Amino acid sequence: METLTLRTQEPDAGKRVDTWLASCIEGLTRSAAQRLLEEGRVLREGKPLAKNGRLTGTEVLTVSLPDPEPIDAQPQDIPLDVVFEDADVIVVNKPKGLVVHPAPGHPDGTLVNALLHHCGGSLSGVGGALRPGIVHRIDRDTSGLIIAAKNDFSHLRLAAQLQDHTLARIYECIALGRFREDAGTVDAPIGRHPADRKKMAVLPTGRPAVTHWEVLERFSVHPASGGIQSGSCAHLRCRLETGRTHQIRVHLAYLGHPILGDTVYGAKKPVPGLQGQCLHAAGLRFLHPRTGEAVELRCPLPEEFQAQLDKLSRQGGTI
Repeated sequence: METLTLRTQEPDAGKRVDTWLASCIEGLTRSAAQRLLEEGRVLREGKPLAKNGRLTGTEVLTVSLPDPEPIDAQPQDIPLDVVFEDADVIVVNKPKGLVVHPAPGHPDGTLVNALLHHCGGSLSGVGGALRPGIVHRIDRDTSGLIIAAKNDFSHLRLAAQLQDHTLARIYECIALGRFREDAGTVDAPIGRHPADRKKMAVLPTGRPAVTHWEVLERFSVHPASGGIQSGSCAHLRCRLETGRTHQIRVHLAYLGHPILGDTVYGAKKPVPGLQGQCLHAAGLRFLHPRTGEAVELRCPLPEEFQAQLDKLSRQGGTI
């Protein structure tokens, strides 16, 4: 049984314990957090917290995690582009189209199935039976680096790094419209869209979400070029402070700069030669959970992303 000690901060005062636990341990769902509370596994000053308990913002919580659940997902021999691997963690360059974990409509053929085959079943159980090893997620049609934990020790420490931002996730994308500033930050809460449950939106009642962005290159293109309806776009680098569902896509659309190819939050028609949104998890930086040494990884842009950049340069050039 793994025991985790967590410290709350003043801004956490008044938050529900189950919601806070789910937000600071990325692989832990709210329902799983509620089960921990129901089973008396979350203590404050030695006393179990109630399922609907709230934080004071000045406490130390002790969380006793149960032994990992039996993993329901089955190993499948799916090729993986492994960027880094040791006894504790594995980092994979996920291709577009690969779902991260089993879910309704995608019972298998996922990254989890591939990891179970590659790692021989050696993955953490914090995320539950369907999400073993998964510390954070990226969308099906987003490519790039994703880290998975091979044991609960590593999972919990990587999840803590997500909370305190020592685990940095760097993305690159092509966003539509003219960017007047060279860099900026979007600090806007994200929640489930009130009218479309498959989408997310910036909402006052949403969970805190912060995205930092900077312009790498600007392009001026013909309005009809490559499915781009505006007369300009930009190659951006984005850094996540939080990890909400569809965060970069929602935040950039909120600014009026949806990502090229994003038919959920942007244009209704797909871009020729591009599968889904032009968004790539290009960099990952974290402290190794066992040694504490800094690990910094990058992976190149996928061919279709680079092809879009080349096309924009040929059609209109940079500005």
